[in-house]
Amino acid sequence: EVQLVESGGGLVQPGGSLRLSCAASGFTFNNYVMSWVRQAPGKGLEWVSSITSGGESTSYSDSVKGRFTISRSNVKNALYLQMNSLKPEDTGVYYCSGPGSVRGQGTQVTVSS
Repeated sequence: EVQLVESGGGLVQPGGSLRLSCAASGFTFNNYVMSWVRQAPGKGLEWVSSITSGGESTSYSDSVKGRFTISRSNVKNALYLQMNSLKPEDTGVYYCSGPGSVRGQGTQVTVSS
């Protein structure tokens, strides 16, 4: 059974930083592209970033490019999202997404002064 557990969210002021983590189990982690998606209050899911199975290639939505960095550890079966220069519009629940678009329970990120 695919399991994804996100952590690292919280309340941060505009301009601040957070690092999200996702612990993966139940599948061969290093075989799969992994992604981060988010859901702002009252809105649908938005793709944020993806990383190839070996970590050699990454992609970002225009809204986070230059501020967020996705990475992974295939030794630890973990996915990360370093978020810098956070804006109020980054507020939402962040999910990691794996095989079959399975998501974890999410972690709340709130950017507010």
